[in-house]
Amino acid sequence: MKDKKIAVLLSGGVDSSVVLYELVRQGLKPDCFYIKIGPEEEEEWDCSSEEDLEMATAVSHKYGCKLEVIDCHREYWDQVTKYTMDKVRAGLTPNPDVMCNRLIKFGAFHEKRGYDYDLIATGHYAQTEEEAIGNWLLDVGQEPRAKSQKLKWLCTSPDPVKDQTDFLAQIYDWQLEKALFPIGHMMKEEVREIAERERLAPAHRRDSQGICFLGKINYNDYIRRYLGEWPGDVIELETGKKIGQHKGHWFHTIGQRKGMGLGGGPWFVIKKDIEQNIIYVSHGYDPESAYKQDFPIHAFHSINGQLPPTDITLKIRHTPEYLPAKLEDLGDGRYMVHANAPIHGVAPGQFCVVYDAEHHRCYGSGEITI
Repeated sequence: MKDKKIAVLLSGGVDSSVVLYELVRQGLKPDCFYIKIGPEEEEEWDCSSEEDLEMATAVSHKYGCKLEVIDCHREYWDQVTKYTMDKVRAGLTPNPDVMCNRLIKFGAFHEKRGYDYDLIATGHYAQTEEEAIGNWLLDVGQEPRAKSQKLKWLCTSPDPVKDQTDFLAQIYDWQLEKALFPIGHMMKEEVREIAERERLAPAHRRDSQGICFLGKINYNDYIRRYLGEWPGDVIELETGKKIGQHKGHWFHTIGQRKGMGLGGGPWFVIKKDIEQNIIYVSHGYDPESAYKQDFPIHAFHSINGQLPPTDITLKIRHTPEYLPAKLEDLGDGRYMVHANAPIHGVAPGQFCVVYDAEHHRCYGSGEITI
């Protein structure tokens, strides 16, 4: 990689800081960038972006690398926020982190500065591998010679808890070509040990729990800022009895168990009537109606152009488990998923992320449409 120009996206956290350390340890001197995405009205939000930038600055200075702040504020609010609010208004369950990677970290940043670099390194827990797919003749002006053509794959991390391939399953092939994940082969404990050993400033920082890299902004506050509140009834599915009120169907998702504010729980969100703004819940532990085993997905996005096989594993949310299933090709990017066992909380709008049967290679993802 010594002949490559490398950009490192520093977030101010432990993971990206160790990324920089790893590259410098290999004798490289990348340029560092901090992507600034703050709230629209900062006085109204509790945001940690100032501390993040301080940490990113300290780490870049430690290794003698320059740090440049790239403002992607407008792109985030115009693209990722619009996507998110359009989905939740329609009663769907979007994932802004997924679109943030495609549209901002590997999208808007590339348009502003990343185009000038061969590789863009991030702190994602993911790996890549290349597969030779044959030879083609390269005419170099003299005698034609064979050149191996390679296919790049997005592959899972050995740390099942931290693996982030599900958040990367909507990126384009050209974005994957430039992606570099220097800590993707490590466990989180290893990364923290390196940060402590090397006395990196963010070594003891907790992992971000907010949306993408918007700091401490709560997801419901994020939605409330744009859609407000719309009080409606909470009804018990089996009896039709009103048992409470909610503040808007967009604050709740299918399969949700916590945060309902209802007594006598647990209660599970089973379905939503979007037009009437009604939330239907069921009382009891994991009721059968909260599970689905067969469901359709549409607009399947293949990361590198390779379509998935019949026998797969999948995720519908960020969990350590990969669920075995079979995939039925319906054509035009539509598939029917036949899971080996019922899955809890399958909700329209979620991304179904598809892996091979060994949950090693990630093929891409499609949106659940039930």
